[in-house]
Amino acid sequence: MRNIPSAILIVVAGMVPAAAQAQISLNYDDLSSLEEPLAFEVGKATVLVTGVVDAPVTLAIDSTAFQEDVNVSVTGNFEVNAEMQLWNRWNLGVSYFGQYDENTDDYSDNVAGYVRTSWGSLIGGNVRGLVREQTRRRRGVGNAALAFDDYYGGLRRWGGAYSGRFGPVILSSVVDEDGDFQVGAEFQRPIGHRDFRVTGRAGTGTYLAADGTTSFDSNAVDVVGEIVFGSSLFDLGMGYERLQSGSIDVDRWFVSGGAQTKIGVLSLSAAGHYGQLDGTAERSASLGLAYDVARGLSTNLGVNARKAEVTRQGIRIVDEDETTATASVRYSF
Repeated sequence: MRNIPSAILIVVAGMVPAAAQAQISLNYDDLSSLEEPLAFEVGKATVLVTGVVDAPVTLAIDSTAFQEDVNVSVTGNFEVNAEMQLWNRWNLGVSYFGQYDENTDDYSDNVAGYVRTSWGSLIGGNVRGLVREQTRRRRGVGNAALAFDDYYGGLRRWGGAYSGRFGPVILSSVVDEDGDFQVGAEFQRPIGHRDFRVTGRAGTGTYLAADGTTSFDSNAVDVVGEIVFGSSLFDLGMGYERLQSGSIDVDRWFVSGGAQTKIGVLSLSAAGHYGQLDGTAERSASLGLAYDVARGLSTNLGVNARKAEVTRQGIRIVDEDETTATASVRYSF
């Protein structure tokens, strides 16, 4: 099964795309800039820079009253992409993404190098989120973040990837250092006054259970449909995942949907998720609001709730039960 990605890469490489793939992004987090990148030249290379500084206040809420759990912190990230064209019209580039979270005092980063041609892009590095970002439902507005809206199983940090555009279709694939993979396709085209987007993704991976010791193998598939009409967006995603560890086999299915709109300087979003893991329910919901103060500067609100508690054969597979409200001032560049 782990030879499938190689076959897919060979097939994809034999097709002729209509256009080259755009800039490679390594930002797989919920906090991302909505502004156009700053661009300048260094020698023969074109450099693009984006970044975000966010100052959130997060309040944890239980079912009856506010808990004494308020976090005030600062999170900042930046992404740098440098690219130059070679004599044969290929583009050689490197991307770097870094993020610092004051709350956890943690700095994390991703780096990748790539070759971009008229046949698409071949990428190596921290590319585990590339297919997910291409095929996922749109992120919520402000501080909205819908839980469980993904596979439990994920890829390792290092790997190789391919991404190429073929007319209205983008094909992509990732293979990690352990041989697990994800493949995805996105179709997007306007019809009349509406824009339609359909995506599909499938892959394998590993999931570390909530007990911190038990590892599950994951096989999963999902599809997403999206309609944009004017300033409003509506989407729906459905997926299936099978988790296996020793004698434990767990089937999971899930449905996620949401809507978002923009009214002047105000943006709103709402989303919900329902699934079942071996017959036990998992639920989540999110509400988001963003108010544009000036170019790059905004105030943001978000309420996020999640609940899933599943134990099988004495193993805590999932243990989530939390509701939070977050307000922040954010500057994007």
